[in-house]
Amino acid sequence: MKKLFLSMTLLFMGVFAWADEGMWLMTFIERLKYSDWQKEGLHLTPEEIYSVNQASLKDAIVSFNGYCTGEVVSDQGLVFTNHHCGYEKIAELSTPENDYLNNGFWAKSFKEELKPESLYVRFLVRMDNVTDRIIKKLNDNMSSEERQAIINKEYEAIKQENNENGKYVVVIKDFYGGNEFYYFVYKDYTDVRLVGTPPQSIGKFGGTTDNWEWPRHTGDFSIFRIYGDKNGNPAPYSLDNVPLKPKYSLPIKTSGVKPGDFSMTIGYPGSTQRYMSSYGIEQALDIEFPAWINAAGAARSAMKQNMDKSKKVSLDYASSYANIDNYWKNRIGMIEALNKLNTKGKKIEIEKKFTEWVNENSSRKAKYGNVLENLKKYYAGSNEFIKNRTYLVRGVIQGSNALQNTYQFGSVFDYYSKQDANTKKEILKKVEQDLNGAFADFNTTTERDILAETMQVYADNVSESYLAEQVKLAKKEYNNNFMAYASDVFRKTAFASKAGILNLFKKGNIEDLQKDPLYVLSFSVFESYKSVPKKQEELKELYAKNYRLFIEGLRASEPNKVFYPDANFTMRLSTGKVVSLPENPKRPSDVSDNYYTTLQGLMKKYLPGDEEWDIPLKLIRLYNTSDFGPYANKNGTMPVSFLTDNDITGGNSGSPVISGNGELIGIAFDGNWEAMSGDIEFEKKLQRTINVDIRYVLFIIDKFADAQNIIDELKLVK
Repeated sequence: MKKLFLSMTLLFMGVFAWADEGMWLMTFIERLKYSDWQKEGLHLTPEEIYSVNQASLKDAIVSFNGYCTGEVVSDQGLVFTNHHCGYEKIAELSTPENDYLNNGFWAKSFKEELKPESLYVRFLVRMDNVTDRIIKKLNDNMSSEERQAIINKEYEAIKQENNENGKYVVVIKDFYGGNEFYYFVYKDYTDVRLVGTPPQSIGKFGGTTDNWEWPRHTGDFSIFRIYGDKNGNPAPYSLDNVPLKPKYSLPIKTSGVKPGDFSMTIGYPGSTQRYMSSYGIEQALDIEFPAWINAAGAARSAMKQNMDKSKKVSLDYASSYANIDNYWKNRIGMIEALNKLNTKGKKIEIEKKFTEWVNENSSRKAKYGNVLENLKKYYAGSNEFIKNRTYLVRGVIQGSNALQNTYQFGSVFDYYSKQDANTKKEILKKVEQDLNGAFADFNTTTERDILAETMQVYADNVSESYLAEQVKLAKKEYNNNFMAYASDVFRKTAFASKAGILNLFKKGNIEDLQKDPLYVLSFSVFESYKSVPKKQEELKELYAKNYRLFIEGLRASEPNKVFYPDANFTMRLSTGKVVSLPENPKRPSDVSDNYYTTLQGLMKKYLPGDEEWDIPLKLIRLYNTSDFGPYANKNGTMPVSFLTDNDITGGNSGSPVISGNGELIGIAFDGNWEAMSGDIEFEKKLQRTINVDIRYVLFIIDKFADAQNIIDELKLVK
């Protein structure tokens, strides 16, 4: 093992390349030019960034609950992430009496910290390349099923070789469309507690209107703490657990940033499709994204109407609404950006060059000659299927907690009805526990309205041949009036309450389940979702093989170019610099050089009583008295956010923005509207990362929250 680690380190130090574009695997740093990074302002050695043998930056970075990133900032396991990353757990812990979402929360001692029902963080222990091991067992003549069976067998073997009898979680992922394979060894901690959060009037300031926009004035951060047993190992929640002593924690720079400063992000970006063909972009623009906007918009609208009527409903559905709303606006921006930037046209030019390269010799033509035509065939043949899937998933299924709960508990009941008395007793005990969670944030009227609205747009926009059978029947029987249908369903179902479901289980009559209208609907919808016509399976296999060949050919056609892999929730590093953005006349900046924003700009947006623009009175008092502590700029203004040109995407939310000296200077939380095409095309001139300035985070903790205990934990450096 020592030989392997030494080899990796030498490769790491060998050849780095400066480029803002790219989300790089840690071991890919061997393909880049470290000297160029040094010229741009990096003052760390490769071993200080990524090492298996000693503590390094990677040991301060966590995957936060599987969908965001966080960073360890103290030697007692304190973690910073975004407010919107902690939002679901903050909402879960909130009640009308203790409304942490709207009022904020600050633990002044370990004992006051709050444990959400389930939350975990994941540390990367190590990673390695197993491409040769897997590829040598594959060939192009295999069917996708044969290929996947061999891959899965190797995956299981690799997991067993590296999990150390269950101590670690081992994940293997493919890259470049299945041309390369890497495994990742992780250590998970499940005792993670809320330490602090600003009220959402700070953490979500600007709401939907400012989402994906610049200038931005959002204090998008929250604070958690990792606990383990007395030996520092992962352990289930217990009062005996102690704060984790991490291998490494980030120091925090308090002197601010200026244009041109080096910036680095390390995090867990979720998904990009940078090698998508022009045919894929055409499908996204014409079919998938419009369907997504329409379907999610229906769920969003029904949810919001009910949230506006009740504070409890507003809290219960806050996280679900925020998630749907975020991606609803994202897809609107992606359509606008992809069209404006002519991304499809750029892809066509790449494909022309690829075709010219392929046609240069017969061996290339034999291997790659039909690749683009086969990709075109896949997209042309999958349009209606994709439209159906998008309306079904992004609207009906994701929008409706009732439908998800019903299918889950109905499936359990089907199993329960066939068991003996002792087994039934154990199952019922577990069902009672699960019901408490399922109905903790459930409102019958809201669920009825969501189901009615999402089914209506689904039935109105999807081909009859693809509609779920029960939706077809309801459309006919109720004359396409899905509000009438949903009202009847919720009036008759046992699945609209805990009591109704428990009564169903206690009676144990399978006929009652099979006649229940909400279960019949849920079963039909999920069966439709799981059903893939044979033609689509064949097209999927055609796509997988040809996409893999397309990327292989692209890389072969430009042997001197370094290609980075698409994001897939594995740890990535991106480099950039602090940089401004051309000012948008419709959204004027509050500073002349437009690379940062201030509290003064926030105050200009302030609208008392408005859910997007209201702010706490204490923040107003701090502004009016210029009581900014040591966190203000030299000119006396209080910084809020700043821009860099790092390459990030969803999942990078909460990622640390790190200086050339390895200090935390901000927390990444968003991209910008001008380059919403970022998941498909990195737009070098316009793409930006929006970051909350770490000085604003410190200001809120110190001056707004009076949480000196948190400040005392941090290592602050000038």
